[in-house]
Amino acid sequence: MPAGSENPLGAYLRDRRAKLDPSSFGFAGRRRTPGLRREEVAQRSNISATWYTWLEQGRGGAPSADVLNRIAAGLMLTDAEREHLFMLGLGRPPEVRYAVAKGVTPRLQRLLDTLETSPALIKTATWDVIAWNRASAVVLTDWDMVPPGERNILRRMFGSSQVRAIQHDWDSVARYVVAAFRADAARAGAASEVGTLVEELCRTSEDFAALWRENEVHHHGEGTKRLKHPILGGIELEYSSFAVDGRPDLGLIVYNPTAPLIREQIRRLVDGRPGDGTRADPAL
Repeated sequence: MPAGSENPLGAYLRDRRAKLDPSSFGFAGRRRTPGLRREEVAQRSNISATWYTWLEQGRGGAPSADVLNRIAAGLMLTDAEREHLFMLGLGRPPEVRYAVAKGVTPRLQRLLDTLETSPALIKTATWDVIAWNRASAVVLTDWDMVPPGERNILRRMFGSSQVRAIQHDWDSVARYVVAAFRADAARAGAASEVGTLVEELCRTSEDFAALWRENEVHHHGEGTKRLKHPILGGIELEYSSFAVDGRPDLGLIVYNPTAPLIREQIRRLVDGRPGDGTRADPAL
């Protein structure tokens, strides 16, 4: 096949296998070309050598998602490489494989910390809060004061009377939170992982149980949040949510003050000037 018409999937597969060291997989013998042989990749991927050869040659039609997953495992592809394989083979990314987040990188934490007067946090697909900045601690919730196992937005929303009191319109906020939570969990492939949390909240909160039964779904997106802050009084913040590239399990939420006065008040709290030391405990 002429180089100009070479199929991208085949070229990518050949490139990936050529970069693997046969000896590290227990394959011995002298070789004329670097990397694994086609039949060795097929063996590691638990597919026929003929079918794998056809894929490299652009024959036999589109592979199934199962075949691509097997090849990705056989070639020891990273998540980014696996996604690229799916885009070449099927024209779409693979289904999300949810993994429990254990924290964020120092670089991501530094990004949060640069937002000095904009409360910001990072949550998982199950809405556990795993990182936040100083502005978030003084305006929203100081998660350092919450036991690690309880750092969950829904637990605070439906389990804290303080949280309920500080919301401008708790009923509307609670309904929105539950609908956005359901969408986040499904999008990240974590629908089964939220089962224990949902069962717990349904037992402990009639409000949550009623909202969960309604099956509403919303994207978090962006909007306006109004709070009755214990120090700042009534404040308004615009929020935007962002995906963390390469981490479909994580979401970044940034709250921006809608007025210069609010921004200056937040700066005073962050700097430890009048009012610092009072713990705010609203949910998000």
